[in-house]
Amino acid sequence: MTQESHIKIRVRLDENKIPEEIGWEAPEAGFPEARKAEAMMLSLWDPKERNTLRLDLWTKEMTVEDMKQFVHQAILLLSETLENATGEKEMAEHMRDFARWYAEEYGFA
Repeated sequence: MTQESHIKIRVRLDENKIPEEIGWEAPEAGFPEARKAEAMMLSLWDPKERNTLRLDLWTKEMTVEDMKQFVHQAILLLSETLENATGEKEMAEHMRDFARWYAEEYGFA
């Protein structure tokens, strides 16, 4: 028997189509209630085109400082994904080294 899992993302736009609010829920992953977000990065691999499709959104409320931390955490998560999916420990460590440098440069190390 196959199962399906759904992740719902809702984006409320202003009159200029700028995101004002981002909400999401993923009941099967333990998030049954709608949650708020101020930014998101969605990447999907297209096997036919062998290319990554992406959607990056952030609300007007997202501060520059929070965006810098968001990107830092995304780099760390990508290094973890690379290592877990491919076993590439050395390259993942290079990415973590870069993330450490990035955090030091922005002063949140």
